[in-house]
Amino acid sequence: AEIIRYWVDLPLWLVAFGLMVLMTATNLISVRSYGEFEYWFAGIKVLAIIAFLVLGTLYVIGLWPDKDFDVSLMTSHGGFFPMGVGAIFSSIVVVVFSMVGAEIATVAAAESDDPEKAVARATQSVILRVATFFVGSMILIVLIVPWDDNEIGDSPYVAAFTQMGIPHADDIMNAVVLTAVLSCLNSGLYTASRMVFVLADHGEAPRALTKVNSRGVPVGTILTSTVVGFLCVIAAYVSPDTVFLFLLNSSGAVILFVYLLIAVSQLILRRQTPPEDLVVKMWAYPVLTIVAIAGILAILVQMAIGSDTRSQLLLSLLSWGVALVAFVVMRRFSRSRETSPT
Repeated sequence: AEIIRYWVDLPLWLVAFGLMVLMTATNLISVRSYGEFEYWFAGIKVLAIIAFLVLGTLYVIGLWPDKDFDVSLMTSHGGFFPMGVGAIFSSIVVVVFSMVGAEIATVAAAESDDPEKAVARATQSVILRVATFFVGSMILIVLIVPWDDNEIGDSPYVAAFTQMGIPHADDIMNAVVLTAVLSCLNSGLYTASRMVFVLADHGEAPRALTKVNSRGVPVGTILTSTVVGFLCVIAAYVSPDTVFLFLLNSSGAVILFVYLLIAVSQLILRRQTPPEDLVVKMWAYPVLTIVAIAGILAILVQMAIGSDTRSQLLLSLLSWGVALVAFVVMRRFSRSRETSPT
């Protein structure tokens, strides 16, 4: 909504409400409609990054008007590690949240015609894309714009395009970022609805939520999932500086707890599953899983140490505590229903 307000002066809550309605309708039509929207959203993002990689490379190697080969920015302005190697660990806390949502590819792949192959292919493609698009573009940005430039903190890509002399860089990147944000919202609604469906199927949510329509769309779970989104819109309207800010901060580290549970579950369930039943095997088990768990714990510790991220961690722990209490209550309620005489 903030990005759209860059071009159109409308109330924040109104734009957010309109986007929520649009993405909810997209998910309600069919899984194919979600895939179509996501295909075009992803296509725009990928084309933009590829264009940046190509143009940035031409600029750095000197195949650009009035520009010679120059990689001096990699070692100037304080050297290769101007803030020391320890700064890497601090930056990981920020960088890791830009990777959130990569797991959605495997959730969507599970609904494909051949889920085993689709999940394996999605996992490999995510790793390749992160290594190429994210790492590659960051290297180019460092080679094009000084790392201590004030504009790089606002928008690195805009700063790089501006340095290269490309006109309307801010409009171009705002449009690309808008598609990326809408992609996140679209995928978030899709994933949340499927998680609610699984909970209902396991008896941890109302059974009515397992119903699907003639197109195979779980309408009930989608509408239930969007309730939280619309509540956030209301919070943005009623109290943007308190309630809405709390909702943003309290969700900061929750995804890390989710990833931690996934890693621990994989570590345990892999041992309990016969080898012949493993269709998709993760390589370097259990070493890679243990490394992932250690990495997540290290990030949480770093968040607790840092003054800027400590509040997010504490609020996320509060949210996580509420979820655990709800889980215990639901589990006891389910057991009492199973043992009660009929």
